[in-house]
This record gives sequence, C-alpha cells and structure tokens, in this order.
Amino acid sequence: MQIIYPPKPRFRLGQLAAHVVVALIALVVIGGATRVMEAGLACPDWPLCYGSFLPGRQMNLQVFLEWFHRLDAFFVGIVLIIQFVLSLYWLKSLPKWLPWTYGFLTLLVAFQGFLGALTVLHLLPSLLVVAHLAVAFTLVAVMSGVTQQLLNPGKSIFPAWLRSLGFLSLFSVIGQSLLGSRVATSWAAHRCLNFGDSCNLLNLHRSTALPVSILVISFVIISFVQRDTFVDQWPYFLTITILIVLQIFLGVFSIQFRMSEPVLVIGHQLVACLLVAVISALNFKGRGLDGSSQSLFLTKSTLETCHG
Repeated sequence: MQIIYPPKPRFRLGQLAAHVVVALIALVVIGGATRVMEAGLACPDWPLCYGSFLPGRQMNLQVFLEWFHRLDAFFVGIVLIIQFVLSLYWLKSLPKWLPWTYGFLTLLVAFQGFLGALTVLHLLPSLLVVAHLAVAFTLVAVMSGVTQQLLNPGKSIFPAWLRSLGFLSLFSVIGQSLLGSRVATSWAAHRCLNFGDSCNLLNLHRSTALPVSILVISFVIISFVQRDTFVDQWPYFLTITILIVLQIFLGVFSIQFRMSEPVLVIGHQLVACLLVAVISALNFKGRGLDGSSQSLFLTKSTLETCHG
C-alpha cells in the first residue's frame, strides 16, 4: 500500500478531533445514565457541586454521575478551545473553513453549558433536556465530520444524490433520538406502560422507528451502486447495519421491561449516538490525496492508538 504523509498539523488535529468524538459520545452516554439514574439534580448548584470542584462527603453514585458529566463537558470545551487556537496558529497549512468550524463548535459547547445550567437551575424541564441532547448530537455529528475531513480530505466518496440520502438518514436518526428523549424526560413511557395514560408520544416514537430503520438500511443497500466505494468502506456499512439491528432490539426489550432496566435504556442512547457518529463520518469522508475512497493517512506512528 502506498504510504501518504499528510501535513503534520492537519494529521495531529485529526487525531485530536477523533479523541474528542469519543469524549462527546461518552458525554452523551453519561448524560443518559445521569437521567436514567435520576441524578440530574444530584448536584443542586452549578457549575460547582455542593460548592466545591470535587465533592467529598456527599459523593455517591448519583453525585458521581452528575459531577463526572460536568467534568467531561469541561474537558471537551477546553480541548475544543485548544483546537481552535491551533487552527489559527497553523492557518497557512490548514483549510480555511477549519477555524470557522472550530469557532462555531466552541460557541456551541458554551451554549451547551448554558443549557446544562438551565436544566439544573430550572429542575430538569423536559424541553430543555431535549434541547441539551440536540446540541450534543450536533456536536457529535459535526466533530465526526471534521475528523474525517482532516484525516481523509478531498471530494466526497459519494455522488451528491447518495450523499443526500446519507444526510437524510443522519437527520432522521437524530430526530428519532430526540423524540425518544422527549418520551423519556416527560415520563410518557412510564405513564403509558404503567397507567395507560399519555401514550401518544410513546406510540409516535414506536411508529416512526421502523421508517427510520428502513431509511438507514436503504442507504446502506443503495450504496452498493457505488461498488468500489461499498467494498472499500464495508466496515462502516456493516457497523451501521449492526447498530440498527441492535437499536431495534434494545428498544423492544426496553418496552418489554417497562423502562425499568437502566442498562437497556442507556444502551439505547449509546447506540443512537454511535449511529450519528458513524453515519456522519461516512458522509463527510473524502477520497484523500490519491483520489481513492480507501485512502487513509499513514505515518511512521501507524501503531499509535487513535480512538474513533
């Protein structure tokens, strides 16, 4: 295989961006665990927890989840600011769109922190929690796309019409996930399953799950038209298919167990976030410096761990 040595600043920023994607996915999952374990108000103040950076005597599982969720968010914000500064410092050897994108992401993280503060100070209103998750999914999708554009730049591996289907799949998964969050944060699922009350939201979420799944699987199947791309990118397509199947099973079992198993509910949100990251990465992936859809930057440190 021909080894392609990318500009070092671009490659290093791409590596860092890949780690941020993992941190963002962890942030979403920990946030889901915080909600499921009813720990959203475990720290009654903000941004500190019981008036300190590290609560001691008050520490328990619920406090830890809320505290660690904030810590991860703080870490993501700091790393994004560092990336923004580096993109300005290395401006001449980086795409012109990159500093603007990092500036947008930095502002988005700040807005995310603002929404997080409001959710605590206003005692977890459902719509605010959903908005908080919407911003988180936006961060995951954009950061995953930035990672691919840094590591695999160039023209998209898909034609415009197929890429449009890919973005439609991405937005559908995000919309379905936000609808599920609305069901959970408004306690509609519990009221419907236990008392037969307020079933409209839950029924809507269940009825839209199948069309969204069919749309995503159709994107995978239709991508076979681009046979070379499909063969080169088969790990992405296989991952998407497995995640969709797993998501369906987790949703069904969550309902069967009346939303009483935290592992199933948290896993449901984790798979949704992974779908967003993988579909976004595939849509933003370029053909690289050699014009091949299989192109990947390789350096002397190819064995170096790079998450994402």
